[in-house]
Amino acid sequence: MARMLTPLPTRPARSLRQRGFTLIEVLVSLLILAVLAATAWKGMDGISTARQVADGNLKQTLRLQSVMTQMEADLGQVIDTVIVNGMQFDGAHLRLTRRTAEGVQVVVWYVQRGRLLRWSSPVTYKVGELQKYWMSSYQLRGKEPGTLTALKGVEQWQVYCFRSGAMSNCQSTGNVASAQPNQSGLSQLLREQLPNALRSQLTLGEGSGFGGTLTRDMVLAPQPGQTN
Repeated sequence: MARMLTPLPTRPARSLRQRGFTLIEVLVSLLILAVLAATAWKGMDGISTARQVADGNLKQTLRLQSVMTQMEADLGQVIDTVIVNGMQFDGAHLRLTRRTAEGVQVVVWYVQRGRLLRWSSPVTYKVGELQKYWMSSYQLRGKEPGTLTALKGVEQWQVYCFRSGAMSNCQSTGNVASAQPNQSGLSQLLREQLPNALRSQLTLGEGSGFGGTLTRDMVLAPQPGQTN
């Protein structure tokens, strides 16, 4: 007899292909990556902005400090030549004669159109030139050679003088210096005695990077025969 072969039970065929991502899963992944990238960029942008602001504030602070240091250095070299006033403040202009290694020069600090300017004349050792530079300091317009913009955003400037143990407005009459004869034997005009110190008050506003009033006390160079 012929023998019948019994077929073996069959098993479900396993798929040879791996299951891939669906389109929705890809889109969700891209959305998550986009959110993470935007968050990271916003954080980096915030750090960069904060750094720029900090650098700007530091530069403005250093600028302000250098201006005050220069003004203090000028006052520390004030000299009363007897030929012109050693120092004078008229409410807007602080004029002074400053000694240098080569001679004497006239320096003026003043506020014009919201800017604190500094003008310095050429250095001289001649009487006539010193008088000429002092007189020309009354006609400054802010564009003369030797003019520098020290600070912007200055709304107001006031200067007080310390004389005889008291602080007062520099525009008020101070102690009168003793008259001295010139080369012709004639007495010089009476002049106000130099103060011992100054108090500068700068009101800063838009453009300066600061707000409020900056007060700085500065000592003048002692003069021969000057008493406190």
